Amino acid sequence: MKKIKLTFVLLLIVGVTVAQKNQRIAYIDMDYILQNIPQYIEAQNALNDKVAKWKSNLDKEARSIEVLKTDLSNEKAILTQELINEREEDIKVKQEALRKLESLYFGTDGDMYILRKQLIQPIQDQVYNAVQTIASRKKYDFVFDKSGELIMLYSNKKHDISPLVLKLIKIDVKRQDKRDKIAAKKELLDSNGGLSEEAKQKKAKKEALKQKRKNEREQRIKDNKEKREASLKARAEKQRLLKEKREALKKAKAAKKAAEKK
Repeated sequence: MKKIKLTFVLLLIVGVTVAQKNQRIAYIDMDYILQNIPQYIEAQNALNDKVAKWKSNLDKEARSIEVLKTDLSNEKAILTQELINEREEDIKVKQEALRKLESLYFGTDGDMYILRKQLIQPIQDQVYNAVQTIASRKKYDFVFDKSGELIMLYSNKKHDISPLVLKLIKIDVKRQDKRDKIAAKKELLDSNGGLSEEAKQKKAKKEALKQKRKNEREQRIKDNKEKREASLKARAEKQRLLKEKREALKKAKAAKKAAEKK
């Protein structure tokens, strides 16, 4: 009944479109688009693997409960009522735990819903955004999903914008990949102080050479200073010796004159 109503709505819209020739319609095949997006296939496979693992866990728990039931049925004749009650209570507890685990995995807000939202919802959003962009650019009044519940009794391929949607998504993916690579490169540069490994090595060599030249310059200054100090010290010593010699000659002359007077 729901499909009949949707079909009627589609026919009504098409009739209105024919009556109003200025209106434009298009449709997409969501299944075709998603099956041609590698990220969607990867996400769907990851989800399927997780679901298979959860179902395996549930089957394992269910089999263990069936074993308990079988054992109880086989041994019931030799057990006391108290032991029978304990085993039945244990089975009820495990059954309740199994129901809770199943709800945890596949409930309304369970792990499958959350994982599907994390993995697949962003890709579906890409499709919807691409449809909105194309519809806005091409000025379409209606865009239908051929693979949805809406039954299309006839569709002309010229109105199929699925390839355009897929092309736009691939362009967006390439742009995002480029942005991710730039961001990764920037992060690598930041971790290396803003330099590539080769540039970092060149900088290190340049710094080492600069430091070497600085050390050599400081050593020359030190050597020149020591030479000047040694030269000044030698000159001072020479002047002292000359002064002592002059004073000795002066005293000798004075002593000679004094001796002559006597």
